[in-house]
Amino acid sequence: MKVSKLVTKIVVRVFFILLLAVSVPFFAGDHSKYQNIYFAFPHKWEMILPGIIIVSFLFLLITCAIKKYSEPELNWLLIVNTVVLLAYGIAIFIRVSRMV
Repeated sequence: MKVSKLVTKIVVRVFFILLLAVSVPFFAGDHSKYQNIYFAFPHKWEMILPGIIIVSFLFLLITCAIKKYSEPELNWLLIVNTVVLLAYGIAIFIRVSRMV
């Protein structure tokens, strides 16, 4: 149980550190190069899966924090969800960095 608790905390902290590191150029840089970046989704249902991933991440994070990371099953679910969210975020970051 201690391993899942430790790994969960590490993965979530890495996620938030990477999220902060990626958001720094958007807040402290030249905004003119980001003005003409648009994401066009021909089908609105394509946004369902990222929405489910984000909502489930928030739900699992809040649930694990309330239970103080004492349930290993929820911890491992949060780890898997965070890794998938990290992969999705990295893919979006690569796509935006190619546009700039």
